[in-house]
Amino acid sequence: MAPRTRRRAEALSRERIVEAAVELLDTTGEAGLTFRTLTERLATGAGAIYWHVANKGELLDAATDGVIAAALAVGSPGSPREEIRAVALGLFDAIERHPWLATQLALQLSRNPWGSVTARIFEGIGRQVRALGVPEGHLFTTTSALVSYIFGAAGQNAANNAGAAPGGDRAEFLDAVSTAWEELDPDEYPFTRAVAAEVRGHDDREQFLAGLDLVLAGIAAVHLPPAG
Repeated sequence: MAPRTRRRAEALSRERIVEAAVELLDTTGEAGLTFRTLTERLATGAGAIYWHVANKGELLDAATDGVIAAALAVGSPGSPREEIRAVALGLFDAIERHPWLATQLALQLSRNPWGSVTARIFEGIGRQVRALGVPEGHLFTTTSALVSYIFGAAGQNAANNAGAAPGGDRAEFLDAVSTAWEELDPDEYPFTRAVAAEVRGHDDREQFLAGLDLVLAGIAAVHLPPAG
């Protein structure tokens, strides 16, 4: 590499490249993230980017890792249960803010479990699971259950928001769903009709945390000794 190109590559940090990639992903989605659009945003040449990142796959991995690292840093001092709730909510909010993230996380967890993203997630949640008092031999299963709930619920929420009433808002979408459920056949769908009113106006974050509390209560009932 020529000295001038090398200096340009060194001046452009990997962190800035990843930051720009996240910005593009947020505004244009994965299809809009190309090395051409990235060089235009950074006002640099492709060689300077390739000096830090080999290909788009590595760039997506780095963007996912950066967002997850920031989300996992939101925990505040407290009990293990409070820490788990803080980390879970940080991940929930990250997936809601970055529409592309849920898909990338699913790929990381299934295809690249030895990568830094999966390790960060399991370390961030697993430490608190161990601190709860879950015994050895049950740590992986318990942590996996929490991870599955967090990303399943957060991913579904992100998908709901993405597909909710184009041009409308979330409240209108929920009202339409609730109305449709209320009009179902009462003999065939008695339960769905009974909970239809709860759908209207519910808070997604509160619903997420309520579900998390149910999972944590189950962990306590199965693995932890009774209080007192």
